[in-house]
Amino acid sequence: MPSNVAPAPGTGTSSAAGAEAAVPAEAVTPLIRGIAVLRRLTDADGVSSLSGLERSTGLARSTVDRITATLARRGYVRLDGRDAVLAPRLMELGNAYLAALRLPRLLDAHADALADELDESVSLAVGDQDGIRFIHQATRRRAMSLSFRIGDLLPAERTAPGPLFATEWGDREWARWRERRAADPEDRGFPAVPARSRPIEYGEDGEDGEDCRNDEKDRIGASRTNSKNGTDLTVTKGLTVGRDLTVGKSLAADRPEEPGADRSARRLPTLGDDFEQRTAEAREAGWALDDQLIEPGLVALSMPVREAGRIACVVSVVSHTSRHTAADLRDTLLPRLREAVAAMERELRQAQHAESATPRTTTAAPSGLAVWTGASKQELGREFIESLARGLTVITAFGEGRAELNLTEVARATGLARATARRALITLEHLGYVTAHDRVFRLTPRVLGLGFPPLSRTSLAEIAAPHLTELSQRLHDSVSLAVLTGDEIQYTGRVSTSRVMSVHITIGTRLPAYPTALGRVMLADLPEPPLTELLPLTPRTITDPARLKAVLDRVREEGYALVDEELEVGLRSVAVPVRERGGRVVAAVNVAMHSSRRTPEECVAEVLPELRATVGRIEEDLWVAGRFRRVPRT
Repeated sequence: MPSNVAPAPGTGTSSAAGAEAAVPAEAVTPLIRGIAVLRRLTDADGVSSLSGLERSTGLARSTVDRITATLARRGYVRLDGRDAVLAPRLMELGNAYLAALRLPRLLDAHADALADELDESVSLAVGDQDGIRFIHQATRRRAMSLSFRIGDLLPAERTAPGPLFATEWGDREWARWRERRAADPEDRGFPAVPARSRPIEYGEDGEDGEDCRNDEKDRIGASRTNSKNGTDLTVTKGLTVGRDLTVGKSLAADRPEEPGADRSARRLPTLGDDFEQRTAEAREAGWALDDQLIEPGLVALSMPVREAGRIACVVSVVSHTSRHTAADLRDTLLPRLREAVAAMERELRQAQHAESATPRTTTAAPSGLAVWTGASKQELGREFIESLARGLTVITAFGEGRAELNLTEVARATGLARATARRALITLEHLGYVTAHDRVFRLTPRVLGLGFPPLSRTSLAEIAAPHLTELSQRLHDSVSLAVLTGDEIQYTGRVSTSRVMSVHITIGTRLPAYPTALGRVMLADLPEPPLTELLPLTPRTITDPARLKAVLDRVREEGYALVDEELEVGLRSVAVPVRERGGRVVAAVNVAMHSSRRTPEECVAEVLPELRATVGRIEEDLWVAGRFRRVPRT
């Protein structure tokens, strides 16, 4: 990496400095710098000032400006005054990895069903070098609920999935883990977890603890001997993390105290020091526990899901100590978790059988990259960094049915010259976003670190907000987003004008659906819309059910609704539905104005095209954001 680009945190390894010193000669420097900016924005939870990016990356301000302009042109960031904000379109990079992985498509429904049955949060995770990264979250809504997001990276030693993945590590992986632990003693490279400084403390008066680790040993029948010195590692004395967690006492703690030594001053083991022991136990048991290793109160039980003999992912049931202790979680839920894992593994075997009978397809639809980059270069001039845009496009060449691609296939899928695609792949491999084996490339879980965590919690209202603002500024009228709740609409997004005569409605306001344009485009999508209690709010309100049904049929056919003074005298509104990927209407957007502003005919001729274009952009973002997750409507 160029010397003026600060190394990005959160890589989960301590070898970044060594990697920077060995940047391949053919690496694309603008791509390295652009990814550094995306990582900094991700670590900043999706928003950073341009001056903040300048400081955190070490890049010149002019370079930051050019990178963010290129990313904005690509739709990956939005420039809001002096701030750069990650945009939902960026999730197409993580979607490419998740689609190539196949696991979310095959296993998400199993995880969701397990979460519903157990009324506990359930997650799927994959290994990412010496960390674990979430690929799915089925979270229960409670006052104390799980805050991890898809794409979050956690240190392996502080999780339940970590020991399971580590059972497949070799000497190289263990050496990397020890190096990272020494270089990052506080886990600052993992922004998703609290610092590691909370020590493992002795139980009260140093007495033995009745801990789940000892319970595990009883169940496994494990009484191990250290291969180097023959020391018995069976747990006999309890230690606690914070208040509750008790784990086996380390060998260092078994050393005799010197006379007069201050026990409180002696260095205590920190979180994760027993990781190798936990890995050995997980290897024998086939499951693992996290008893408040991340933070007090959080407990988890994990089992591996295997495909072709290797761990494909790990499924975890996560709870709070107010509901389950770790031992209780194990005793109560392990049998059901085993059943769920067996069902997931059957799903993978069936999919593998079906895929083996299907011819492999590697050609993606033409991306039109050359035309787009040419137009962008013409519009932005030197502010547009073509090599950055091309390099990021290489990631999107991968996907479902295209998990492994050779150079020729990547070039064909993106429309890039082989030499250009090769340099981009070399750069991405250097940064850890692709791996290469026998001239075949695969994406790595690290791709999810490019914006996916902060964007994975984005709601429909947040997706729509900048588009509503742009439409209101163009038309100089109020613009709203609403969802249907029973026979009412609820406003979830709103941009008002500052006219003397304007429509004033606040977010959260509910109105009857039948006399509103927003309500009608959503009612028209229902097989049996509720058409009861049609009260006359104005002399023009339609109250006859048969007549209203005919109006809804026309709305369904035309794709929009125009309501003229039926909700309130002098109020005119036109609305268009917002559809999810499957075509179901999930919301609606309208433009509302005083009837003196435009005639109904002018609304259709002038407002409706702009409104439809805006909703089209909202839907594009929604479809990207909702490909592998449920986007909250509010």
